[in-house]
Amino acid sequence: GVAVATDANANWSYLNPYEGAKLALAEAARNIATAGAKPLAVTNCLNFGSPEDPGVMWQFAESVRGLADGCLEMGLPVTGGNVSFYNQTGTTAILPTPVIGVLGVIEDVRTRTPMSFKDAGLELFLLGATDDNLSGSEWAYIHGMRGGIAPTADLQREMRLIELLLSANRSALFAAAHDLSQGGLAISLVEMVLRYGVGAKVTLDKVGIALLSETPGRVVVAVKPSQVAELKTLAATHSIPVTKIGTTGGDALVINDASISLTELRTAHTGTFKKLFG
Repeated sequence: GVAVATDANANWSYLNPYEGAKLALAEAARNIATAGAKPLAVTNCLNFGSPEDPGVMWQFAESVRGLADGCLEMGLPVTGGNVSFYNQTGTTAILPTPVIGVLGVIEDVRTRTPMSFKDAGLELFLLGATDDNLSGSEWAYIHGMRGGIAPTADLQREMRLIELLLSANRSALFAAAHDLSQGGLAISLVEMVLRYGVGAKVTLDKVGIALLSETPGRVVVAVKPSQVAELKTLAATHSIPVTKIGTTGGDALVINDASISLTELRTAHTGTFKKLFG
C-alpha cells in the first residue's frame, strides 16, 4: 500500500524559515510512519509572496536550504515539486508556507496502525518529550503572539522515532497511534476519542503546557496492558522518552478534574464551519 502525507506550519516558518521547512518535512515523515509506512520520497509546494521583496526572497532561500539539508540528513530524495510566488494582497504577503509531501510504502495495508482506538481498557502513552515553548503554536496565534523562537528540528531523533513506529507496526504493538502537531495533545486527544466514540481519562502535570505545546517529535499511542513492558523496552532501545498519560473508555474526555462529554466535543468539533459561514 501507499501512504501519503502533506504538512506545513507557516507560523514556524515565519519565525525561522530554515527550521520551518525541516519541521514540516519531519512532520510529514512522522505521519507516514505513524500509520506503519516507511517514508521513501518527498515532494513540495513552496508558497511565498513577491520574490522582488528581499525579505520574501530570503524566506524562500532559507526554506529551500532547510528542505535540502533535511532531505539529505534523512536520506529522502525530492522527486518533484513547485514554487508559487506573488501570493499576497497588495503589499501584504502570505506567511512563508512550504507544504511538504512525503510518500511511503507499507508492505500490507491490512496491518496499518489506526489513528484511534475502538476499545476501553487500553493504556495511553506519549512518545517523546514536551518542552515549554509555545512560540508559533495555535495558542500563540489565538492570543495574537507572533514572536518567539521556533523549535529546532532534531532529525536524528525523528528518525529514531520513525524506526520505533515501524518496528511497533511490524509486531502489531499499537492498538492506535496519532502524531501531535498543530493544537498539540489537546487536538490529538479530541480527534482520537471522537473517531469511534470511545472516551479517555488522562492525567497530566503542568496541564496547560502539556495540552497546548506543539513540541515536534511526539506521538500518542494506545497499547494493551499486557504490552506495556514491550513498549517501554522498544522506546528505550530507540532512546525515545515514554510517559503514561491515561486509559481509554467511557463517554467523555476526562483530563485531570475536568470532564467534557463526547457529545459536547463533537458539537464543537463539527460546528465550526457552520458557525463561521452559516
